[in-house]
Amino acid sequence: MKIFSSLKKNIIGLCLLGLSLNSAATEKFRVCADPLNPPYSTKALDGFENKIAALFAKELNQELEYYWFPQRIGFIRNTLKSQIDNTDQYKCDIVMGLPSGFDFAKTTKPYYRSSYVLLIAKGRGWDDISKPSQLSNLSLQREESLKIAMFDRGPGTAWLQKSGLLDQGIPYQSMTGDDKNNVAMQIEKDLKAGKIDMVILWGPMAGYVASQSPKGAYNIIPMVSTPAIKFDYPIAMGIRYGDNKRKQMLEGLIDKNMQKIHAIIAAYNIPLLPIHEKTASEH
Repeated sequence: MKIFSSLKKNIIGLCLLGLSLNSAATEKFRVCADPLNPPYSTKALDGFENKIAALFAKELNQELEYYWFPQRIGFIRNTLKSQIDNTDQYKCDIVMGLPSGFDFAKTTKPYYRSSYVLLIAKGRGWDDISKPSQLSNLSLQREESLKIAMFDRGPGTAWLQKSGLLDQGIPYQSMTGDDKNNVAMQIEKDLKAGKIDMVILWGPMAGYVASQSPKGAYNIIPMVSTPAIKFDYPIAMGIRYGDNKRKQMLEGLIDKNMQKIHAIIAAYNIPLLPIHEKTASEH
C-alpha cells in the first residue's frame, strides 16, 4: 500500500508540475512581428500594433513577448506556424494585423478598417488634383511628367492599368526584404528626394509617410472602392487554426477596448472607416 501511495503522490506531483509549466507558458502574450515595419511594429515598440499588444497584455496581466521576423513571403510559416526545436510549443501565438479572412491563418473579427489613398506631394505642379480620376484625363505633356509609384501588385497598380498610366509608373516591390527600410520608409525617402511625386498607398503606410513631414506637406485623397477594384479592407488579428480559445479571448479584448484601439490608431494619422456589421459577423 505504501508503494502505491508513494507512486500516486509522484504521479500527482508530475501532473501538478505539468499544469504549472502550462500555466507559466500561458502567462505570456506572445506576438509575431517585424522588427522594422513602421507604423505597425518596431523593436523600439513605437508602432501602433506594439501599443495595442501592450494594451492587451496589460488587460490580461501577462508579460508581452515578441518573436521578431521580417514581414515577407513565408512570414506566417516562420512565425505563427513554426515550432520551437524539439518541443510542441510555437515561437509566437498572435499576429497583430492581418486582412480579415486571410488564407494562411485564422483571423478574429476586424478591429479596424482603412483604405488606400492617393498621396501627392504639394508644390510640385499637382496641387490642382482633388480626385484620382483627374490623373486619367491629363494632357500629354502633364502625363509624361507624372512620377507615380507603382507596386508589383495591389489595387493601386490595377487602377493605374485601368487608367492607362502604367507607363508613367515607377516600379516598387511590395516586399523588399530590405533590413534598413520597409516600404513606407522607402516611399517617404523617395517622395522627399523627388524621385516620385505621388503614390497610391495603403492607409497606415500613408499615415506614416505624412507624419514624417510638416503638417500639410501632402494632399491625401481617399481611393473609393468600385465593383472592379476594392481599396478598403478590414484588418483583424491572426492566430493558428484551431486556437479557438485565443480567438475568443482576443475578440473579447477587441470589443472591450475598441475606443482605446481606435484612439491609438488615429494618433498615427491613419484614415479609419466604419467596420461593417456584415464584415464583423463573418469571422
